[in-house]
Amino acid sequence: MSVYTVEQLNNYILSMFRNDYLLHDVRVRGEISNCKYHSSGHIYFTLKDSKSALSAVMFASSARSLDFTLENGMEVEVRGKVENYVRDGKYQLYASNITKGDIGDLARRFEELKRRLKEEGLFDEEIKQPIPKDVRKLGIVTASTGAAVRDIISVSKRRNPYIELILYPAIVQGDGAKESICAGIDALTRYGVDVIIVGRGGGSMEDLWGFNEEMVAQAIYNCPIPVISAVGHETDFTIADFVADLRAPTPSAAAELAVTPIAPVLEAIEEYQREFPETMQRLIRIKRMQLKELQARMQALSPQSRMDAKRMACMRFEEKLSEAMERMLSDRRNVLSLYIERLKRVSVLDRLNGGLAYVSDENGKRLTSIRQFHKDEPFQVRVKDGVIKALTLDTKEDYLGNG
Repeated sequence: MSVYTVEQLNNYILSMFRNDYLLHDVRVRGEISNCKYHSSGHIYFTLKDSKSALSAVMFASSARSLDFTLENGMEVEVRGKVENYVRDGKYQLYASNITKGDIGDLARRFEELKRRLKEEGLFDEEIKQPIPKDVRKLGIVTASTGAAVRDIISVSKRRNPYIELILYPAIVQGDGAKESICAGIDALTRYGVDVIIVGRGGGSMEDLWGFNEEMVAQAIYNCPIPVISAVGHETDFTIADFVADLRAPTPSAAAELAVTPIAPVLEAIEEYQREFPETMQRLIRIKRMQLKELQARMQALSPQSRMDAKRMACMRFEEKLSEAMERMLSDRRNVLSLYIERLKRVSVLDRLNGGLAYVSDENGKRLTSIRQFHKDEPFQVRVKDGVIKALTLDTKEDYLGNG
């Protein structure tokens, strides 16, 4: 028995495909799934029906003639040839022409559920919860193996090594997926996480269908904790994406959105630690100055200070009063001196001292006219050194008295 290399066997299979004229030009109808546009212009996709799937490729030279864009769920008729790809030992349909048919069954179900849930308000932006900035417990609903959970853990720990990650290992594809995803959301809600990431890696529409189930949509909608959906790649959209509080294009992006980097916080803490002593000293100086000002104000407002102030005011008033009294007394003394000088000029005593006499009756009434004297009536004469008692003997008028 001969032994062949892998390449020899694959080439043999290729020759078998090429010798079968039916496979040289074949038309296949099916639904587009897992469609990828390569940067080279080639289009890679899977053509499927309800029971089987077929890998297909349309090279850039043929793809230029397409007047529409291939999308997952689209019903198409593909014309081309079937050959074995020697390098991978995989046969596939090489499409030369594609015509668009009706929408596929999965795509139809997707659009119908999307329309109905939107009408029921499950997609409304105003009901979506904000993602908290300080997430300490992050819940993850995804498969326990695979790139999705590894990416979420890696990104989360890189951004915050202290965050607590709680994984619910869910079934994310095939039978039991929708029940497992809902159970994960419920379990993490009861555990009390801050945010829940619900997602998985990329795949075909069939692979992602667990996230297009109404049961999952209702579980996300009713969840009291913010939910971030992270299903597939950036171009993949599921019902879960529309219901979730926030949609991330990939699981890695979901971790970026959920976990706040702790490095700036630690840097800020270090900066505060460096600035704290100087800040406290400055604050203490300010408070001491304020305390001194308050003490001065309290001292100024205290009863003792008021009494001292009143006492000082009384002393000033007393000084001013003394000065005013001295000025007043001085003024009065000057006035009195003037009056004294004036009285001296008209004073009887001064006149008496000058040789004149003061004549009055016995009652002290001044007698200035001869008519006031009567014979044998007594009178008195006051001179400078005493009083002379006299008696009127006789009176005689002369010209001075008439004058």
